[in-house]
Amino acid sequence: MQGRDLLSIGDLSQDELRFILQTALSMKRDGTPPLLAGKTIAMLFEKPSLRTRVSFEVGMKQLGGSAIYLSQAEVGLGQREPVQDVARVLSRYVSAIVARTYAQQALQDLAAAADVPVVNALSDDEHPCQALADLLTIREKKGRLEGLRLAFIGDGNNVSASLALAAGLAGIEFAIASPDGYALPAAVIAAARERASRHGGAIETLTAPEEAVRGADIVYTDVWTSMGQEGTRRQRLEAFTGYQVDAKLMTLAKPDAIFMHDLPAHRGEETVDEVIEGSQSVVFDQAENRLHAQKALLAVIMADVPAL
Repeated sequence: MQGRDLLSIGDLSQDELRFILQTALSMKRDGTPPLLAGKTIAMLFEKPSLRTRVSFEVGMKQLGGSAIYLSQAEVGLGQREPVQDVARVLSRYVSAIVARTYAQQALQDLAAAADVPVVNALSDDEHPCQALADLLTIREKKGRLEGLRLAFIGDGNNVSASLALAAGLAGIEFAIASPDGYALPAAVIAAARERASRHGGAIETLTAPEEAVRGADIVYTDVWTSMGQEGTRRQRLEAFTGYQVDAKLMTLAKPDAIFMHDLPAHRGEETVDEVIEGSQSVVFDQAENRLHAQKALLAVIMADVPAL
């Protein structure tokens, strides 16, 4: 994978996905070798962040390298300077570009013009780094990925899109319940089902949260209003009435089911304190695993990582 971009979780094969997860588990268990000593990444962020920024910066430091944070105000991606020019300039300075953008097209333009790997640290279409951390967490908590049922309750957004594609690769049964008008895009569903058909998984689209959660090993939710959607917040609150993951809904899952949320959470909306602070919640382990999953990803695209 050395020198590869990661713009979508669907860019990975099943073997590559497994290799990244195994590398992450090894680094978390045994420590992080300085595989990226002398290397620097540029972190090009149109959107603010907590977990993404800190996990990439700390991850690079633990790998022996360094990271430079560049906000939209500093770069003006596609406004003060064309995306392609930014990519060409940064390619002369750094070993990889980690970009957090609104438009997926901006990432594609960066990757097309850059001579170094480009990593999608979130776009409006996908959040592949979150999906890697999610699968790492499930693997830790459940001991496997294949054959599990993951219920996602909420918006067919970037997080659920990457999760659906990742589930298809991993052989997970993925069930998403969304209100009418907020389902995953048809192209994402088709791509996830194609992968699931090859790897023993399944993709199910529903409207009733109860149907998705019944018998689930993992229950996952996300905010109903993401960054950039604040103007539709009132409309979304109405549309997602009945989609809150509360203690009652969790009783429909398996007794040993885990609860996941990529954070930040809007407590009292998509979930409640009783669940997010409850014994089934793994949300803070999940947040920690952003660090380990991203270290593994950076290592395999920027260094020669031996098979573990």
